[in-house]
Amino acid sequence: MNSSEGDEKDHEMHHEHGMEHEGKSHHAQMLEDFKKRFIISSILTIPVLILSPAVQGLLGFEFAFPNSNLVLLGLSTIIYFYGGHPFLKGIFTELKARNPGMMTLIAIAISVAYIYSSAVVLGLPGKFFFWELVTLIDVMLLGHWMEMRSVMGASKALEKLVLIMPSDAHIVKDEQIIDVHVNELKAGDVVLVKPGEKVPVDGIVLKGDSSVNEAMLTGESKPVSKGTDDEVIGGSINGEGSIHIEVKKTGKDTYLNQVIELVRTAQESKSKTQDLANRAALVLTIVAISVGTITLGVWLYVGQEFVFAIERAVTVMVIACPHALGLAIPLVVAVSTSLGAKSGLLIRDRQAFERARNIEAIVFDKTGTLTEGKFGVTDIIPFVKLEENEILAQAASLEINSEHPIALGLVNTSKERGIDTYAVENFQSIPGKGVEGNVMGKLLKVVSPNYLEEKGTKLSNEKIDHIKQQGKTIVFLLEDEEPVAAIGLADIIRKESKEAIDKLRSMGVKCMMLTGDNRFVAKWVSEDLGLDDYFAEVLPHEKAQTIKEIQKNYTVAMVGDGVNDAPALVQADVGIAIGAGTDVAVESADIILVRNDPKDVVNIISLSKRTYSKMFQNILWATGYNAFAIPLAAGVLIGYGILLSPAAGAVLMSLSTVIVSVNARSLKME
Repeated sequence: MNSSEGDEKDHEMHHEHGMEHEGKSHHAQMLEDFKKRFIISSILTIPVLILSPAVQGLLGFEFAFPNSNLVLLGLSTIIYFYGGHPFLKGIFTELKARNPGMMTLIAIAISVAYIYSSAVVLGLPGKFFFWELVTLIDVMLLGHWMEMRSVMGASKALEKLVLIMPSDAHIVKDEQIIDVHVNELKAGDVVLVKPGEKVPVDGIVLKGDSSVNEAMLTGESKPVSKGTDDEVIGGSINGEGSIHIEVKKTGKDTYLNQVIELVRTAQESKSKTQDLANRAALVLTIVAISVGTITLGVWLYVGQEFVFAIERAVTVMVIACPHALGLAIPLVVAVSTSLGAKSGLLIRDRQAFERARNIEAIVFDKTGTLTEGKFGVTDIIPFVKLEENEILAQAASLEINSEHPIALGLVNTSKERGIDTYAVENFQSIPGKGVEGNVMGKLLKVVSPNYLEEKGTKLSNEKIDHIKQQGKTIVFLLEDEEPVAAIGLADIIRKESKEAIDKLRSMGVKCMMLTGDNRFVAKWVSEDLGLDDYFAEVLPHEKAQTIKEIQKNYTVAMVGDGVNDAPALVQADVGIAIGAGTDVAVESADIILVRNDPKDVVNIISLSKRTYSKMFQNILWATGYNAFAIPLAAGVLIGYGILLSPAAGAVLMSLSTVIVSVNARSLKME
C-alpha cells in the first residue's frame, strides 16, 4: 500500500464528546466494495477459465462453440472494468500526485494484458491470455480485501476506547436526580455514579466510598479505592459503593479523549522507517517499469514471439508491485501503538519511540518517579523491648488529627500496614517541636531532635547516625519523657523502582537520577536502588543542561513527572512522562506512562526493539521477495523450464502481503 492508496484508505477520527469515528463507515464501505468486486469477479472467472484454450490444454479437455472467443472477451471486459476499477482509478490518482506506485503497476499490467488479448480476438496474430488477466484481478482484489481487513483490525483499539465512555449520567440538582446525556454535563455539576456503572466524566469524589476498576484506561489490574477528594476517570467502572462526583473535565479535555487523540496522532505520524519503506517502494516502481520494458525488448531482440515477450513484461510488473512493502510499516505502527495503549504506554511521537530501542542511559527524576512523592516511615529503631507495629500504632495515634507532612507520613504508613490506632486523651501540640497526649494511661510524645537537645537528652546510636547521613527526617517517641524509639521518615521509594533498575541494568542501560533534593537523600536513594550515578541539588533550569552533558556520551531518555522536568524531557533524545504527572510534563514528553510504574520504562524499550525488528523483517521480506521473483518473471531460468505466469506472480505477491500482515499482527507485549 503506497501513500496514495494510504490516503484513500485512511479513516479520520474526530470527537466532540467521546469521539465520533466518521471515517469508520467510509472504510467499512471500501472493505465491502472490495469484497463485492472480488466475489462477482471470481464467479465470472469460472466460465473464462473453462473457455480458455490454455486451461483446456492444461486439464486435457476441449470445449468451444461459435463465437466463444467473443464471449470470452465479453466476460473478461466486465471483469477488467468492474473488478479492475479500483486499480484503473488508482493509476490516475497516483499519476496526478506524481507518485507512481502499486496501483500504477497493476493498472499497466492488466491493461496491457486486456488490450493485447482483445486485439488477438479481433484478428491480430498471437495468443490471448484472458485467464491470466482475470485471475490476476481476482487475486489483487483478494489481497486488497485481506489487507484492509488487517488495517481495520489493527485500529480496533481506538474504536474500543471510544465505546468505553457511557452516554448518560445521573445529575444531582436540588436533591433530585435527573438523567441527562453526558454532552450536557459541564464543570462543577454533581453526578451520582451507582454501583456497577461507568464513571461518565473526569471528576473528584465529593462523598461516598467505592473501588473503581481502571484497567481499561491505565492497565492497573486491581480495583483502586476511591473516597472523598480522590480523582476518578471517565470510562472507569464503579465498584460496590455509590459515589457523588464533581465534574472537572468534559468533552475533549477528558483523560480518555486525550488518550484517544494521542493514539490517533501516533498512528498517523510518519516514522523514519516508513520513509525508508516509501523510498524503497518508489525504487521498486521504477525498477518494475524499467525491467518490464527491458524484458520486452530483450525477448523481442532474441527472436521470441511478441505474445511471449509481452507476457514476460506483464509478469515482471505484477511481481514487482510494492504491495507488501506498503503494508509492512503501517500495520506494525498500528499494532504497536494499540498494544502500547492497552498496556498504559501512550506514544505521542513515533520517531522518539523508534529511538527508544537505542537508549544507552536513562535519567530518572526522583520525587514522584522513583519515589512515591509522599512522606512515609522507612526506619523504626526501638530503644526498649517494643514491637515495631506497636511503636507505629502509638505514634500514629498521637498524630492522627494533624495535617503536618510528618504526621501524615506516620498515619498513612500505619494504615498501609493495617495497624489500629488508640484513643487519645488530653492531646495538645508542642509548638515547633511535636505533640503529646495520654494513650492507655501513659503520657506519650512524638518530638523532634530539637526537643531532646533542649531537655539535654543525648542519644548515641549508629543506626540514628546512619539515618541522619541519609538525609531522612527523624522523630522520637517518648514515654514519660524517656525515649522509647526513633522513627525515620523520607519520601518512600517505589517498590517497582528497584525491579525496574535491575532489569534496565541487565539490558546494559545506565541508570541515573536527577533531583533538586539534597545530596544526602539522593545518595541514599541511589545506593538503595543501585543506580550508576546521581545528580543532586540541581535547579529546574539546570536539568536540561545536565541532560545535555550526559548526551555527550550516551543516547539519553529522561523520565519525569513535574513541571520542573519539562525542559529536560524536551532536551532528552526520548522524553517519558510517568503517571498522571502534570499537563506541562505530559505535553513535553514523547511517551506517556499512564501508571506510576517505572517498570513500564522497560516495556517501552523492549516494545520499541520488537517493533523495529518487525518493521525490518517486513521490509526485508517485501524487497527480498522482489529480488528473487523478478528474474524468474523475466524468464532468466526458462532454459531450466522455470517460468512464472502473471497469475502465479499475482498469487506470490498476495502471499507476500499476507505474510507481512501476519508478521505484523504477531507483535506482542512481553
